Amino acid sequence: MERRIKKRKQIKRKLLHKYRLVILNEDTFEEKLSFKLNRLNVFVLGTLFSVFIIAFTTLLIAFTPLREYIPGYSSTKLKREAVDLTYKVDSLTASLRANDMYFQNIQKVLRGEITTEKINKDSILESFAKDTMQINVNPSYQDSLLRAEVATEDKYNLFSGAASDSDIVLFPPVSGTLSQTYNAKERHYAVDILAPEDSPIKSVADGIVIFAEWTTETGYVCIIEHNTGLISVYKHNSSISVQQGDLVKSGQVIGVIGNTGELTTGPHLHFELWSEGYPVDPTNYIDFQ
Repeated sequence: MERRIKKRKQIKRKLLHKYRLVILNEDTFEEKLSFKLNRLNVFVLGTLFSVFIIAFTTLLIAFTPLREYIPGYSSTKLKREAVDLTYKVDSLTASLRANDMYFQNIQKVLRGEITTEKINKDSILESFAKDTMQINVNPSYQDSLLRAEVATEDKYNLFSGAASDSDIVLFPPVSGTLSQTYNAKERHYAVDILAPEDSPIKSVADGIVIFAEWTTETGYVCIIEHNTGLISVYKHNSSISVQQGDLVKSGQVIGVIGNTGELTTGPHLHFELWSEGYPVDPTNYIDFQ
């Protein structure tokens, strides 16, 4: 016990033993500055200084751009670009999904996998007239005046009806002879045009190419969507000179007559025309003579 007590007293004496730190002028040995220190004070001050340096360095790294120069830390610019790219990828994914649905619907239309329904306008009006709510479907006096005014304006309008389907004139896709005409009863929603092999096929109107690929049954197929709401389809081509997304002009060459696909019977063009999702007779729009 006495030895332990002596050791403790010796340690305490060493820690509390006072020293003087003197700063002298080297030339004149003049005392400039002096401090009274002991080992305990030096240890406490050293510890506090170390803690301060560590805290200051941590704050400097955490809240200043200097952390970008330390390996393992990513820059703010890179994080911002990563977030922007994530948003763009999400937007592109949504757009791609919408385009896929759009093309799937077009393919269903072209394969004839849709059903048509006819609505009888007269029966609808009769049902409204018999409704228990007594809905008045007759035009009001103000409505009658407005209709008369619009009818008078349309009477002298030189461009009235210019956008109707019956007035649309399209460019012939190829020069040749019709071997098979449009027949909805036989589900032949197209006209077959016989032409020499390697004859150029032209777009019937301005539009955008929405499909240009090879298919097993109909060979090289090109589908163009036009501003008038029409969709033109060109099948059995030997080659296609346009790609999906290309803008084409009326009369522009888009392919070459061929004999490709399992359903072909010789060099010809299988030409279809669709309006608002329904097949129409191309001879109503194009003069093939």
